[in-house]
Amino acid sequence: MPKMTFITPSGNRVEVDAPVGLSVLEIAHRNKIDLEGACEGSLACSTCHVIVESEWYEMLSTATEDEEDMLDLAFGLTPTSRLGCQIIITEELDGLVVRLPAATRNMML
Repeated sequence: MPKMTFITPSGNRVEVDAPVGLSVLEIAHRNKIDLEGACEGSLACSTCHVIVESEWYEMLSTATEDEEDMLDLAFGLTPTSRLGCQIIITEELDGLVVRLPAATRNMML
């Protein structure tokens, strides 16, 4: 089974199983990783914003216009920012590393 690593805002690395077909958001929730996902993965917020390590970023499918629009609302946006609900694990993403931002902005409240 593929693995992935979350890097917390404090710098801790948490390696977890990453089943093929699940999103980074779903994997975070299964493993009690603090990644909010206020809209439950419906692409209506930016609270599952993650920062993909640069060596992995180019391996991801291109962000849709809807995802780009939501990312514009994210706190701490970087050139390798993506929404965790939109990154679906494949065999090729075995070893994926993402950083959790220091804060999120929940526009759904």
